[in-house]
Amino acid sequence: MDILKKPILTEKASALTEKSNRFTFSVNHKANKIQIKAAIEKLYGVTIVAVNTMVVDGKAKSRYTKAGFVSGRSPKYKKAIVTLKDGETIDYYATL
Repeated sequence: MDILKKPILTEKASALTEKSNRFTFSVNHKANKIQIKAAIEKLYGVTIVAVNTMVVDGKAKSRYTKAGFVSGRSPKYKKAIVTLKDGETIDYYATL
C-alpha cells in the first residue's frame, strides 16, 4: 500500500507551514496515523511530533453543455497534517 500520494500545496497549507511548522499531505484512505508518521519520517528524514488526519468530502460539480446539464462530484480524499519538531523542515522538491 502506497501511503503518501502527494503534498498539498495551497495557500492555506503554506500559511500553516510558515506559522506553525505543519505540513499537509494527501494520503491513502486506509492508512492510519502510525503508518503515515513512519512513511514521512522514512522519506524525508524528519522527526514528527503529531499527526492529524481528516477525510475531505468531494465537492459537487456541475456544468451546462450542449447535451444538457451535467452534474457529478469530485472524489473524496484523506488529508494528513503533520507537525514537525522545532527547527526541522521538509523540502518537497528535494526528493523528486
